[in-house]
Amino acid sequence: MGVFPEAFVPVGIDALATVRSLILEDRLIPYLGPGLLSLGGAPVPASPEAVAAGLHRLAPAPKRIRDSMWSVAQYIESKRHRKTLTKFMASLFAAPCQPNALQHWLAGLPLALVVDAWYDGAMAAAMRAAGRDDFLEIQGAPRTYLGANDWTRAYDHAGAAVESPAPPRTLLYTPHGSARPANNFLIADSDYVEVLTEIDIQTPIPDEVQARRALRGFVFLGCRFHDQMLRTYARQIMKRSAGPHFAVVDAGTLTRNEAKFLVDHAIAPIAAPLDEVAAALVG
Repeated sequence: MGVFPEAFVPVGIDALATVRSLILEDRLIPYLGPGLLSLGGAPVPASPEAVAAGLHRLAPAPKRIRDSMWSVAQYIESKRHRKTLTKFMASLFAAPCQPNALQHWLAGLPLALVVDAWYDGAMAAAMRAAGRDDFLEIQGAPRTYLGANDWTRAYDHAGAAVESPAPPRTLLYTPHGSARPANNFLIADSDYVEVLTEIDIQTPIPDEVQARRALRGFVFLGCRFHDQMLRTYARQIMKRSAGPHFAVVDAGTLTRNEAKFLVDHAIAPIAAPLDEVAAALVG
């Protein structure tokens, strides 16, 4: 732990009682990462590195970039066309993911906002399995598919695209897109050029997301922050939120940059295995 900032002090699993209470009171926004796939053995890539490897198998990329999901995707788009990249991503995420117990639990709660930062669509599936007809999913989408002033697409509880939807009880925000229902993937470096140019002033983040985070904090579950892209998105999505913030971490694999990110943004790290955390939250 000596390489980490002195202010980095993980808390134990006993902190989950507080986290659980805050979620039940709708004072914490679940921010779900690909690590949640480990809870259900899902047959799709469960990390940016796994996506990079999958894309590399379909279209070999230069060695210097092959470990970066965003760079491999950009290479494929540049060499093979966007349609090919979308086809490859759709194939990697073709197998439907069954929601795990934590996602089912969250789906049964009347939360104002849930952020799903992966492409598998399991959280939306959990909402539908719970019979929720009062949620709306807003997905990030490549701007090549959108109007000049648009950044997202919206889908109702049945997965149908909607224009100018009314505010729902629960907003499911998938900022990087999703394989379902329409293969919206923010994945290549080029997808993020305009987003990163504007995200500091919050333009790409839906107004309803900004409004609902204002009185709440975030709890990061199944997330890593070892890449600048991941840190940038998490920082901008939690911007101007009220707090408090928590993140479940693996202290054994945490990088110095991740620890610094948590300290800089007052995110309390809970050093505990994700499966134990999920079991404690579900109760």
